[in-house]
Amino acid sequence: MSTTMRAARMHAIGEPMRLEQIELPTPGLGEVRVQVHAVNIVPNLGNILNMWTTWFPEDPLPTLPAVFGLDPAGVVDAVGEGVQDFAVGDRVYVNPGRYCLSCRACRNGDLINCASYAFSGYFGFSATALDLLDRYPGGLSEQMLAPAYSLVRIPDNLDFNSAARFGYLGTMYSALRKAQAGPGKSVLVNGISGTLGISAALFARGFGITKLYGTGRDKGLLEQVKKICPERIEVHSLEDGPVDEWIHERTNGHGVDIYVDALGPGAQHETFRQGLRSLARGAVAVDIGAAMGDLPIDIHRMMNQQQTLIGSAWFTAGDGQNMADMVASGDFDLSWLEHKVYPLTDVNEAISGIAERNGGFSNFIIDPQS
Repeated sequence: MSTTMRAARMHAIGEPMRLEQIELPTPGLGEVRVQVHAVNIVPNLGNILNMWTTWFPEDPLPTLPAVFGLDPAGVVDAVGEGVQDFAVGDRVYVNPGRYCLSCRACRNGDLINCASYAFSGYFGFSATALDLLDRYPGGLSEQMLAPAYSLVRIPDNLDFNSAARFGYLGTMYSALRKAQAGPGKSVLVNGISGTLGISAALFARGFGITKLYGTGRDKGLLEQVKKICPERIEVHSLEDGPVDEWIHERTNGHGVDIYVDALGPGAQHETFRQGLRSLARGAVAVDIGAAMGDLPIDIHRMMNQQQTLIGSAWFTAGDGQNMADMVASGDFDLSWLEHKVYPLTDVNEAISGIAERNGGFSNFIIDPQS
């Protein structure tokens, strides 16, 4: 067996990735090696590779040269000592969340709030995340190393390309779970036609959401989103007026129980604020899109109305397993995704080409085995 593998590595910020032969990793205690069959190229990857050190210098990138690639799926091909429940041949999605298991948050089971939390193949959330980033490179390689705690076993009816979308899907799943979405609840999603926002439409039936309101700009894309679950989804273009006015008209002035903002960096702050003004008394707002900058909000109104605003950064491997089980049972249909698959040799083309996409329906994938 070869002792090397192909990988796409970035050597300097803003430079194209280079295809290279690097050492094949060997799994240690509690680790597995995964043969990667699909890696999702997320819309934010270009920002990470070109502007992250300027935008968020406090959140480190892995030591360069580095293998990026946030959302891999594939097959376990080697198992280290002490691994239970997973074996060679298992089909898996690899959750990129990495945690130290020894800080106070980890010892309390609050894993995503680990003091050294990191996204493998992406970036870390503190200076102490660098060790985890460097120990666990991303998925843009033929094989990758992963802790067994990060694995999600995927069913036979879930293809690798769709499984590699679990990062953005799981972000929405976690937000809806934290906000207690379910029967009898109404949900507003700003940016529902985007890569992150469309996840709410795909989850609408599985969560039993009574009414899902979605906004965006492209009316054609919004109508496509509505077709995913037409009996539950209503859509509104931002070109047709303020979000809060539309919501209060549709809810007889009551407002929505849950507001999820899925708009990314560069989005207008006023759209976020309109979402906040759409909340019902006692409602919950969750930010998952990472809108940037200081945001003035009416905190007195939020207090009087007993409203809550929280940030939700990711999801656990347990959440991912729940999603996989929903696919297995037929409660979560990912057939709406439109896959565009590239070989590893075309990774730079894939990253630049993602600007031309059919909203959140497009799923850009690198297959390192091709």
